[in-house]
Amino acid sequence: MDIIEILRQDYQKFPLDQTYSIYAEDVYFQDPMNKFRGIQRYQQMIGFIRTWFIHPQLDLHEISRKGDAIETRWRLSWNTPLPWKPRISISGWSELKLNSDGLIVSHIDYWNCSRLDVLKQHLFPPSTP
Repeated sequence: MDIIEILRQDYQKFPLDQTYSIYAEDVYFQDPMNKFRGIQRYQQMIGFIRTWFIHPQLDLHEISRKGDAIETRWRLSWNTPLPWKPRISISGWSELKLNSDGLIVSHIDYWNCSRLDVLKQHLFPPSTP
């Protein structure tokens, strides 16, 4: 199975049963909240999402590969474990870089909103008609 198909499947079952073998041991990860290196830290971050987020869902909208670069466009949503359980939604894209062995050595996430926008979703949930 090629890496694009593995990523498609991982998005569908996120955050459960992720295929960590497609990542290099010293993978670099960055998003607007985190920046670190290492597969163990990456696994811990996914574990945090699995443990603390309620009903996390990662919808893959688009995936493409050009040489050693893969780009995905997605929406991550979840309920936060606050008494009112707000549904949070972040859309964005990821840039993945592959090494010569075909392993992901860099995974950088970009959000289409600010960290403040995410905080506001927790405090001011959208009203329903």
